[in-house]
Amino acid sequence: MEDKEMIILTADIVIRLADGSVVLAKRKSEPYKGEWGLPGGKMESGETIEAAAIREAKEETGLTIALDHVIGVYSDPGRDPRGRYVSVAFLAHPVSGMMEAGSDAEDLVLTREPEQFNLAFDHERIVQDYVALMAAER
Repeated sequence: MEDKEMIILTADIVIRLADGSVVLAKRKSEPYKGEWGLPGGKMESGETIEAAAIREAKEETGLTIALDHVIGVYSDPGRDPRGRYVSVAFLAHPVSGMMEAGSDAEDLVLTREPEQFNLAFDHERIVQDYVALMAAER
């Protein structure tokens, strides 16, 4: 019998503000400690992927968000050095809260050019897909 690989489902969130800027979080822990990435994290038992995205955004940024679109599903086997992580990436906007780094975020930044950052994991690809989505909506 073949060993079964544990697959962990995560949510990544592009939080877009009204002025077009997006939130990036500086990672507080490994992997990629000290590097910038999108807010996000693991789905917990008993919650939907949408609920995980909303919870993770609140925990990491202090913002309550509303989900707008699925940007894509990211399942490259090498996307996370900890193991087999599959992510659903969402586009969202804040509806309330004060932006403040929390839980896994050491710091937060707002930028209109997230593609200019050297991002952790495969978040550069997610940002490229986000930029393409925004261009298609114009």
